[in-house]
Amino acid sequence: MSTAITPQAEDAELEEHDEDRPWWRDRGVLIPVFSGVAFLAGLICEWSGAEIVALTLFWIGLLLGAFTFVPSALRKLFTKGKLGIGLLMTISATGAVILGYVEEAAALAFLYSIAEALEDKAMDRARSGLRALLKLVPETANVKRDGATVEVQAKELQVGDVLVVRPGERLATDGIVRSGRSSLDTSAITGESIPVEVEPGDEVSAGSINSSGLLEVEARAAGTDNSLTTIVELVEQAQAEKGARARLADRIARPLVPGVIVLAVLVAVVGSLLGDPELWITRALVVLVAASPCALAIAVPVTVVSAIGAASKFGVVIKSGAAFERFGSIGHLAVDKTGTLTRNEPTVSRVITTASVTPKSVVEWAASLERHSTHPLAAAIAAAAPDAPPAEEVSETAGRGITGSVDGTAITVGSPRWLDSGDLAAEVQTLESQGMTVVIVHRDGAPVGAIGVRDELRPEVPEVVTTLANRGVGVTMLTGDNARTARALAIQAGIDDVRAELHPEDKAAAVSELTRTRPTAMIGDGINDAPALAAADLGIAMGATGSDAAIESADVAFTGHDLRLIPQALAHARRGRQIINQNVALSILIIVALLPLSVTGVLGLAAVVLVHEVAEVVVILNGLRAARSRRTPLAAPAGTIESPSRSGAKSTDVPEK
Repeated sequence: MSTAITPQAEDAELEEHDEDRPWWRDRGVLIPVFSGVAFLAGLICEWSGAEIVALTLFWIGLLLGAFTFVPSALRKLFTKGKLGIGLLMTISATGAVILGYVEEAAALAFLYSIAEALEDKAMDRARSGLRALLKLVPETANVKRDGATVEVQAKELQVGDVLVVRPGERLATDGIVRSGRSSLDTSAITGESIPVEVEPGDEVSAGSINSSGLLEVEARAAGTDNSLTTIVELVEQAQAEKGARARLADRIARPLVPGVIVLAVLVAVVGSLLGDPELWITRALVVLVAASPCALAIAVPVTVVSAIGAASKFGVVIKSGAAFERFGSIGHLAVDKTGTLTRNEPTVSRVITTASVTPKSVVEWAASLERHSTHPLAAAIAAAAPDAPPAEEVSETAGRGITGSVDGTAITVGSPRWLDSGDLAAEVQTLESQGMTVVIVHRDGAPVGAIGVRDELRPEVPEVVTTLANRGVGVTMLTGDNARTARALAIQAGIDDVRAELHPEDKAAAVSELTRTRPTAMIGDGINDAPALAAADLGIAMGATGSDAAIESADVAFTGHDLRLIPQALAHARRGRQIINQNVALSILIIVALLPLSVTGVLGLAAVVLVHEVAEVVVILNGLRAARSRRTPLAAPAGTIESPSRSGAKSTDVPEK
């Protein structure tokens, strides 16, 4: 049996293969390198007096360099009607060759091709991380049919099928819980480290992991059309739209190309009618060379590559020149909560007790039982009391809590929705209002304490938010977590704009809304952030341990988790953008000045070429200044923000380890 391969799949396979090649096996880099070798060899031969050999080598260098941009420039012109910097470089090089300046044309072709190759190599990215999302869906699922449970292929699931999901298994598609209680680990999907308690009637998403009890889930989406496939489609659509945005040089070239062509034709035609045709046709060719954006085409990529290299030295990986250009213009930052603003490590934050016991005893009793549970909250409580005494006769009820005996005393630990809070009810509500997940501890059937667990804010966040605000950059928090938790953390962080309980598509829509008013960057690290990262003007993946989908959807990746890199990287990008603007202004000024001088014959071809060569040296040297990264040492962040003290039951804050 044969399997058909679509042209798109074949292209993607070839593209992925090319992206995995080292630079010395990458044709896109080797051709410009060989062009440069031929050009340099030609210069050596010319200085040695071997004129014919030098001319041959210049032609080889010219053709190799031109091969990297001329075909694509002409193809874009004739198939899409697009005028870009490559077309203007083609016209200028052609004019130089017609006038007999092959050496200058070869230098132009080499410098432009190598600069573009270096930038293209810097922006290569694999798409495997995005497609790896679909691996979160199991290949098979257990479905109830005709009174029996049978195993079927996940892609065959239909709306209405009843899935039997055992502890430890992933959900194969989106659905609604019909029977059973459990907690779901949704960290791979939503990025939230706190598990979600589910019961009949609750909606669940594909890719979630059932942590404890047996669930029966009615499918609300086909196996091939669920929330994960939607994320993939959103990311690919956003990346395609972003990819269509023109680079700065191309935006300048759009009006410049037709304007120069029209001017050259007018000079040739009108001049020939009024005077010597040979003189005016020559001047028309000089006009084409005078309008050559040599400085613009070469110095902008040099600036970008220099700045990208410098940024990588302090842990900021910028994937493309276009991304770097956008980075310098960012005026707003949308930030994911879990794993970005917070540590993504639930910890015991506060303990409240009745007057008869101590907080230390309450935590130890709870930890003794929670050691026997795989619940993420259990791990946080157990870590808070590593020397807790052993427990006996431990029994866990899925989605509710755990019971056992510690030193002969009956201990029960569970949700406030299952266990009575007693006199601690008001304090429990206060903890929950501050964004904590609370567990109640009973001793011999009576409530004796409550433990608040929370994914704490990173200590440097308030400082970063204040620094960004002082630089005119606003901040919006986007999260799939509940509004109460989000607001509590936002108050600590100093963030006013909070949008909570968002699905991946909601995050992408919120980012798109922000981008309509000002250039907006999105920073996150989870699979659920991928559509928003792709939809933003600039996507930033936080931390090398972030999901593959987030990293591959982003334009920039931070290798660490210290958020103080954000204002530092933004300042670096803004400085680089200023250098780019300086080079662009100088390039345009040179063209504007040379055009009338070449039309009137004040400057001949030799003088025009000399001016361009000097300008190239100036803007390249200016561009290299972007390689000097002004890294500011990251001082130790201020201490964590203490929870405000409350009256009532005895309580204590748990110090950070």
